[in-house]
Amino acid sequence: MANIGYIQMVRHCNQNCGFCSNPETPFFHDLEQVHRIVDDFVVRGYFGVILTGGEPTLSPILPDAIRYARAQGLHVRMITNGQKLADPAYCDTVWQAGLQHVHVSIHSHKHKLEDFLTGTPGSLDWAEKALANLAKTDITVNINTVINRYNCDHLHENIEWFIEHFPFIRHFVWNNLDPSIGRATTNNYFTPKLKDLEVSLHKAMRRLHETGRSFRVERVPLCYMTEFAHCSTETRKIVKSEERIVHFLDQKGTVRQTEWGHLYADVCETCTLRSVCGGLFDRGDAYDPAELSPVFVDPRPIVQRIVDDLQSDPAWRREKFKNLATLPSPHQGQRYRPGKVQAPTGERLVEPSRDPKKHQDPTARDWHPADDEQDADFGLLVPAETESERAAAPGRVPLDRLAAERAP
Repeated sequence: MANIGYIQMVRHCNQNCGFCSNPETPFFHDLEQVHRIVDDFVVRGYFGVILTGGEPTLSPILPDAIRYARAQGLHVRMITNGQKLADPAYCDTVWQAGLQHVHVSIHSHKHKLEDFLTGTPGSLDWAEKALANLAKTDITVNINTVINRYNCDHLHENIEWFIEHFPFIRHFVWNNLDPSIGRATTNNYFTPKLKDLEVSLHKAMRRLHETGRSFRVERVPLCYMTEFAHCSTETRKIVKSEERIVHFLDQKGTVRQTEWGHLYADVCETCTLRSVCGGLFDRGDAYDPAELSPVFVDPRPIVQRIVDDLQSDPAWRREKFKNLATLPSPHQGQRYRPGKVQAPTGERLVEPSRDPKKHQDPTARDWHPADDEQDADFGLLVPAETESERAAAPGRVPLDRLAAERAP
């Protein structure tokens, strides 16, 4: 199986997203621990590892961790906000260490809104500079976007912006907000309605499909993305019987997830896609199951499409799906079936913590559309690329220079 493991390198961050699912803890993994974890992934036959956080680039051992994982034959990826990759020297360091793929988290193409979502002034400028630096390497790049109340109406506009400014990016991932963990349990106003994201998400998926790009969608029920059901992360994991091990740096510790179903409504029992749908990803009662509805399409073409996509995956045994008439069986009689996670030894089951109280941080500032693009953004202080630049200016990079560097 093409299983990929996760290692949280650190749990602190240089940004402050109001919906962060992994808020700060004082813990970190040292290199000896990373070696043991990577060796375990290798023994399990995992295809690759994703280095995450917090912000993984804040770990001083990140280049060494990348080198070791590559030496053990794993495909090495990283999830980052891109802020440190805006420094060309640091970007080159992780590239030379063997980093193969980067997921850069960008939630809106609107500068002021991105500042609000990340809690960091100028965060989109940092990310733009990082993308410009990555474009000069052979590291492949994905864009990760958390769908939330403030960007769910312009997901398709984000895509148009990326196509115009960074056409080399060919893959996008949308993660619908998980309201049951991290800061989102307190800042519940970030949680979107499914009906509010449906139209913009479909326009975005349709646009990527038309331009030959690929994408994945996490935590969105299939009744809200039926045309592109084969692009649901949960559906693909259900069909491929994949698992995921995550080494957290909090009370969850090491967890092993082998099931991908979550919350279902009564109407889901009549849905023909029930067996391949992850349901409503919600353990905090922030989403409304009444928004779910059954669809009546043949699931076999969806399974076939996922299997066909596997032909280019050297880590997958396609023979497992020669008989496409056999579909996964839904768990009958369980309206609420959270995904199970367990330690690698199988001795302990751990369910993610729930916060039954939905409350709002009284010190948090809400976002108002009038705040959006009323003032110009002239750039951000970033490390100068050369000694001459460093002597000539304090390092402020105008957006027009970023655009010029992106030009072929």
